[in-house]
Formats: sequence, structure tokens, C-alpha cells
Amino acid sequence: MDRLLGRSGTIRLLGLELADISLPEVAEALARRPARLPFSYVVTPNADHFVRLGQQRDRLLPYYLAAGALLLDSRVVRRLARLLGLRVPPVVTGSDLTAQLLKQWITPDEPVTIIGTTLESVAHLVRAFSLTQVAHFAPPFGFESDPRLIDQCVEFVRLHPARFVFLACGAPRQELLAHRIAESGGASGIGLCIGAAIDQIGGIETRAPPWMRSAGLEWCWRISREPKRLGMRYLQDVAIIPALIRERMRGLVT
Repeated sequence: MDRLLGRSGTIRLLGLELADISLPEVAEALARRPARLPFSYVVTPNADHFVRLGQQRDRLLPYYLAAGALLLDSRVVRRLARLLGLRVPPVVTGSDLTAQLLKQWITPDEPVTIIGTTLESVAHLVRAFSLTQVAHFAPPFGFESDPRLIDQCVEFVRLHPARFVFLACGAPRQELLAHRIAESGGASGIGLCIGAAIDQIGGIETRAPPWMRSAGLEWCWRISREPKRLGMRYLQDVAIIPALIRERMRGLVT
């Protein structure tokens, strides 16, 4: 595994080694990596990721183990884990990391590659940050089940080298794609598996107010705006609670 964050420590939680490092430190470490180095990628697991891993561990775990960095993207998981007495790393969400990179480290004339999301979201992002060299490819829904479409995404990244490649396809599609790009070879830069971050930062999808995010209540905001799409997903994420309890019990036994 290419350690994108240098010698930063990790904290093991629910079977993953999560980076024990703050948002500004993460952004700086990624930004200082030479763009010409071989492709590596960052995954930001949230409650949904952990639940999926528990259900499909053999299939999904290789995507996470091959990542150059894993960052905790859930204040809910962090608070629950702390209540149970588990060690937890800082929260670094995909949206916050993307925003930090765009505001502080990515210049308007720097090449940026985006896979996923919509033309409208990308157009908003371009206007918001005055970006002039954005290469965007939006594969069709269900692309992860078609090897030819996955190969098209991989080839697009190869043909549009950039220091940062934003993979905005949703989990676990973006992690599968990042893993395939890294395995295939020939690509450079850092892939960031960031879900809906571009929609949020570009203004298409409104994020929760800062006080709600700090309180770990962003999920309430999102579910109130998209109850049909997100209601069942967040209900399923309740499975993270027994998973954390089992982890705590294992710690007590050992």
C-alpha cells in the first residue's frame, strides 16, 4: 500500500486502519505528493461503508486494504465509538477534504479529473472555483457491472492525468473503480473517493448548517431533504451499533 500520508499513525476500528490525522494535515500531505507518481487513492468510510463491509467483507475489503489512506467520514460513528470507550481518529469527510483542497491547494489553471456526478454539478464547481482545466466523464448507471464501462473510466483517467482525480460515483462503485485504476497501472495522481462532495460544494446539493455537522446531525438534514432515497439507507446503518458493541466486547476479552 502506498502510504499517502507519510508516517502518520492509524487507529484500528471495525477492521480498518483509519488515519489518525487532522483535515489540514491530510490536505497538505496529499497536495505535496508529486503528481507524476503512480496512482493511489483515498477512501472515506462512513457508517454505510462499515455496514456494507460487514455484509460483503470478502468482496469489498480488498478495495479498502489497497487504499493509500483511509479517513473516517462519520461523526455518528465517532461519537458512538467514543461512548463505548473505543479509540477513534479525527473525522475527515470527503466533502470537507474536497473543499479544503479546492480552496487552498488546487489552483484555477491546474488539471482536475472527475469521474461521476453530473454535468450540472461540474459546471457549478467550475464556476465556484474558476477552474479552467476540468476533464469530466460520467459513466451510466450500473457501470460497475460492465467491465467495458469500467475500462472506459480507467482509460479516461490515464488519458487525463491530474494531481487529483475525484471519483464521485458513490460507494462501493467508486472504491471498485479506484482499485481497478491502481491495479491496471499507467495512471498517476491521487484518486479521492468522495461520493456527493462535488454536488454539495458546487451548490447543487445543500449541506447541513455547520452546527448540525459539528453535532453529528448531518444525516438528519439529508434524510429530511431526500426521505425516499436515504430513509432506508440510514435505517440500515443502525446495524453499525451492534458492530461497535461487538468490537468493544472483543477489546474487553483481549
